[in-house]
Amino acid sequence: MPNFTLKVTRLGFSLLQSVSPGLAGKAAFRLFCRTPSAKPKGEKAKTTHAAGRAFLQSAERIELRLPGGRRAHAYRVNGGAAGKRQRYLVTHGWGSSMDYMAGLIGALAESGAEVIGVDFPGHGRAGGRFLHMGLAVQTIAAAEARFGAFDAAVGHSFGGAALMVSAAGMLSEVAALSVGRIVTIGSPSEMKWLFTGFGRMIGLGRAAQAVLEGEVHRLTGRRLEEFDAGRAAGTMARPVLVIHAEDDKEVSAGHARRYAASGGNVRLLWANGFGHRRIVSAEPVLSAIQSFLADDLIKKDAEIIPLFDLPAKRASL
Repeated sequence: MPNFTLKVTRLGFSLLQSVSPGLAGKAAFRLFCRTPSAKPKGEKAKTTHAAGRAFLQSAERIELRLPGGRRAHAYRVNGGAAGKRQRYLVTHGWGSSMDYMAGLIGALAESGAEVIGVDFPGHGRAGGRFLHMGLAVQTIAAAEARFGAFDAAVGHSFGGAALMVSAAGMLSEVAALSVGRIVTIGSPSEMKWLFTGFGRMIGLGRAAQAVLEGEVHRLTGRRLEEFDAGRAAGTMARPVLVIHAEDDKEVSAGHARRYAASGGNVRLLWANGFGHRRIVSAEPVLSAIQSFLADDLIKKDAEIIPLFDLPAKRASL
């Protein structure tokens, strides 16, 4: 938030929680779930958005209907062709959309695979300005119901965490995602840190903060602490590739390390130098994902493989 807006917001919540911490906590949750404007900011974002929009013009577009009348949006590339092929799902981060993920979609489609990219509610062509983890999980379930089981799923940031929550079956009323492999890129391993940081930013007291976090339980049936994707990753009977940059300023590298420590099925690749956003379209990252999905990478042992060492590793096998 801009400084002036933040000052006004903090003042408003200070007054509201002095009257009713409950109302303040509920209002804070609605603000927490409000998504940014879909309009790109800055010249680089505008250029990337325009290129992605142009690439997706040829993709098939499908509306996904969610419980409660909300909508999500899906793009399908390489759909409808005869013969057996892989099917991949792509999910985006908070404030993003498939327009920014077009490079990844294109790279995955090069193999001939059917690629499904979804815009969560409040993002891209889905419209609206509201999203929470429950809606993201419902979107992923709607995509699976519409297109069938996925051989692999790739998600950036919030979208990667949503894939992990979906695959772990953390929401009892939503069927667990059936997927062969999962790739997360710059993704958080748990969500409590976000709520804590948000509450601190807008000046919530202890009582209002408890109500804010309690809204998660009210909507999903699970406490905030239970949404631990990092711990769940190691319990999954499927390979998981975690790609992260140690210079990521939005989601700390500690989240990647939590994923890597969770189990032997999780492989961690560092993509240092690409930060949080450029990482989704960086050529070394796209190549690593393609190799992982083609099962060309060596099996994980006790080491963590630096991304830029991969070609040398393969050559030594």
